[in-house]
Amino acid sequence: MKENNNLHKWIIFGMVIGFITGLLLNIYQSAIDSTVMENILWYTKLLGKDLFIGSLKMIIAPLILASIINGICSLPSSKQLGDIGIKTLSYYFISTAVAVSIGLCAVFIISPGTKESSLKIRQNRINEIKTINKSYMEEKSEQPFNLYLAQKSGATADEANSSKWSTLNKGATRSPGEMLRQDILLKILKNPFDSLAKTNSLGIIVFAILIGLACLIIGEPANGVSNFFSSLNLVMNKITMWVMKLSPVAIGCLITNMMATQGIPALQSLSWYCTTVIAGIFLHILFLLLIVKVFGKMGPITFLKGIREAWLIAFSTTSSAATLPVTIRNVEENLGVDKKVSNFALPVGATCNMDGTALYEGVAVIFMIQVFGGLADVPIDLTPAKTLIIFITAVLASVGAAAVPSAGLITMAIVAKAVGLPLYYIPILYAVDHLLDQFRTSTNVLGDAAGTVIVDHLRSKQTKNT
Repeated sequence: MKENNNLHKWIIFGMVIGFITGLLLNIYQSAIDSTVMENILWYTKLLGKDLFIGSLKMIIAPLILASIINGICSLPSSKQLGDIGIKTLSYYFISTAVAVSIGLCAVFIISPGTKESSLKIRQNRINEIKTINKSYMEEKSEQPFNLYLAQKSGATADEANSSKWSTLNKGATRSPGEMLRQDILLKILKNPFDSLAKTNSLGIIVFAILIGLACLIIGEPANGVSNFFSSLNLVMNKITMWVMKLSPVAIGCLITNMMATQGIPALQSLSWYCTTVIAGIFLHILFLLLIVKVFGKMGPITFLKGIREAWLIAFSTTSSAATLPVTIRNVEENLGVDKKVSNFALPVGATCNMDGTALYEGVAVIFMIQVFGGLADVPIDLTPAKTLIIFITAVLASVGAAAVPSAGLITMAIVAKAVGLPLYYIPILYAVDHLLDQFRTSTNVLGDAAGTVIVDHLRSKQTKNT
C-alpha cells in the first residue's frame, strides 16, 4: 500500500526529468548527431506511447465490459440501476453545459483575438488574401472571389497538414444530427465482438448494460454469468496495477519526446489563446471542486489527493480512455466510491463526458472569429444567436469526441461549420494543440471522478432516507 501511495511522487519526478531532458534535447539538437537524436526519440516513443499507452488501451475493452456488468449485477434491483443512470447522465449534461458557459465567458472577457499578438496573425492572413487576390485578377477567374479564396486557402492547408486535413474535412461534412447518428446510434448497434475488437467504448457500454440488466432480472439462474464477470473484473484490476508500475518511466519518456520534438511551440503568437483556455479550465476545476464539496460532501484536498494519479496520467497521455483503469482504481480505493457507481459512471463518462473538450471548442471557435471575422471569407458577426449555436454544437460535439489524443481538434470542425467558419483556419491552432490537450483531457478525467463522488453520495443519502 505504501508503494501505491508514493506512485504519484514518482510520476511527478518522471515528468520533471522528462521535461528538463526533452527541453535540453530541443535546445541543443543542432549539436547532437542526427542518428543519436533519432534513436532517442524512437526509444522514448517505444517506452512511452507504444508500451505504456498501448498496455492501457489493451485492457480498456475487457475492463469496461467486466466493470459495468459487475457493477449492475451487484445492485439489488433494476430500479437502482435507473436511479444511478439518471443521476449520472444528469450530472454529465449539467457539468458539460457549465464548462462551455465558462469557456464562452472567458473568451469574451479576455478577448484573446483582439490582442497584439493575435492582430499579427490577422495581418499575416490579410497579406495572404492580397496575394491570392492578385493571382485572382491575373487569372481573370470567372468564379466568385470568396470561392476562389477558399479553394486556394484549402489547397495550402491540404499540402501543409494532409493527414489531419482529411479528418477535419470528414468531420465538417457532418451535421450535429448526422454526428449523433454515426457516433452514437450506429456505434451502439455494432456487433459486440466487433466493438470489443475495435474498442468501440459506446457499443461495449450499451451491450454490457444489457447483459447486466438481463442477469439482474433473471436472478439466480444467471449467477454463473455474474460470477464470471465479477472474477474478470478482479483480474483486470490486478493487471492495471501491474501496468501502473511502468508509469513513472513511461511518462518521463512521453514528456521527453514531446519537449524534444516541439520545444515550447508558437506560444508567442497564440499565448493569449492558450491563456484563455487554461483560465477557463482552471475556473471549471474550481466549479468541480465546489460541487464535490456541496453535493458530494468531500473536501477539495481529499478529492484531489485521491485522484492525483489518474490526473497526472491523463495530463501526460492526453487520453481519458487510456486513463480509465487508473481512474476506476483511484475513486474506489482512495475516495471510497461504491463499485456499483464507479463501474457504471466512469466508463460512460470516459466516452460521453468531455468537460475540458467542450470548453476548449467554444473558446477556439470564438477566438478564430475574433481574429479573422470581417475578412473576405469570414463574414461572421458574434451575435447572441451565433453564440447560442456555438454553445449547443460544442456540447453535442464533445459527446461525440473520442477519448483519444487531439479528438477535440477534430470535432471542432462541426462547431466551426455550424457558424460558417472556414475549415482551413483550424490548422493554425495545431502548434499548441498538444499542450492544451493535456489540460482539457485531465479536466475530462477530473469531471468524471467528481461525478462518481457526487452520484455516490446522493445515492447513499437516498438509501439512508428510505
